[in-house]
Amino acid sequence: MELAEYQTIRVAACDLNGQMRGKRVPGGYARKLDDGAVRMPLSALNLDIFGADIDDSPLVFETGDADGMLRPTGRGPVPLPWLDTPQPLVPMSMYHDDGRPFDGDPRHALVTVLDRYAQRGWTVMAATELEFTLVDDSGKSLRPVRNPQTGRRTGAPGILSLTHMDAFDAFLSALYDGCAAMGIPAQTTTSESGLGQFEVTLNHQDALRAADDTWLFKALIRGLARRHGMAATFMAKPFDDDAGNGMHMHFSVLDGAGKNVFDNGGPEGSATLLSAVAGCLQAMPASTLIFAPHANSYTRLVPGAHAPTSVCWAYENRTAALRIPGGAPAARRIEHRVAGGDINPYLMFSAVLGAAITGIDDGLTPPAPIKGNAYDQDLPQLAPDWETAIDLFEADPFIARAFPKGLIRNLCMTKRQEVRLMADIPESQHWKTYLGTV
Repeated sequence: MELAEYQTIRVAACDLNGQMRGKRVPGGYARKLDDGAVRMPLSALNLDIFGADIDDSPLVFETGDADGMLRPTGRGPVPLPWLDTPQPLVPMSMYHDDGRPFDGDPRHALVTVLDRYAQRGWTVMAATELEFTLVDDSGKSLRPVRNPQTGRRTGAPGILSLTHMDAFDAFLSALYDGCAAMGIPAQTTTSESGLGQFEVTLNHQDALRAADDTWLFKALIRGLARRHGMAATFMAKPFDDDAGNGMHMHFSVLDGAGKNVFDNGGPEGSATLLSAVAGCLQAMPASTLIFAPHANSYTRLVPGAHAPTSVCWAYENRTAALRIPGGAPAARRIEHRVAGGDINPYLMFSAVLGAAITGIDDGLTPPAPIKGNAYDQDLPQLAPDWETAIDLFEADPFIARAFPKGLIRNLCMTKRQEVRLMADIPESQHWKTYLGTV
């Protein structure tokens, strides 16, 4: 893709809420991007969900709201298929003027975690399963999407229904075309249990690329839905009495010879896998803020509603927070099932993979895997509410080994400001804040 041939291009980095922050610049800027020609305030990656500065943030008045430099991530430019005028996007990361990575950039946090694996000669492979809901947001309240074939509102779940997918075929076909154009490895699509809800699985690949693609995929879904006369949302719970949107992450680890270090030749997995599980479990309560980062997130975390709330693991058990799927031992992996669809992919990957490598480094051993329904058992729980989640995240020593100090500070300040602001908005109106932002 020759960027200089376009009248304008977009450059954007990911903020702490997973939103794209950047600029539209002339195509001629393309030759200068590697040199940091595009500058932006460091504070732009530390805005609240409304897009406002954080009160008393050290990134704003205390430091004169200093600029950083945006540089390409290496993911490469991608088309934006939902736009009428061709206008590629170049994903960027934020740096200080002296070349240091800005520690408030969530992508840098993931790079740092993955470096810990690389020091062992390991590569992390990851995949995501993302649920989203198509909705009608044209009125005063959020309503189920209309069936494109009949014009009537979707009124019943369509679990694994091909007929339901037929009704939305134009959108889903455009989605596959868009993924192909952007280099996003979309695999299966299924109709899920919510009204207008679908799940798309992205293929296993290098973990950093998987996080990049998950971030881009969310933008693609929202943009294409608008082109098709609908809205799409990754809100954890769009409708109180309907299914929520989750995001499951699968990961395995390859050594320098390409062997899966989680594989011991049997169904139970290696000691390395067990230590990774133990690390994920130990970090899970304090990581709740990453898995459930918004006010709406906590309406999904209800026992018995297909969203794991207990800190536990199991083999082939979807009520557990961590599931070890069956299949060939060479493909042994961990499925992390806690997060909502409203997460920041870079922070989610950093929390999970940071916990796993810490468990491996420390040689931790997990408790016995559960059997049966996790919701019926007396087990440790995730943080019960947003405020508690912030407090746990801020103070936990395990979290401090996965995230830089500056990011922890910035994220907690951001979320405390959002707690105050969202408290003044009736819960029935929260969708107006979250629909297009998460």
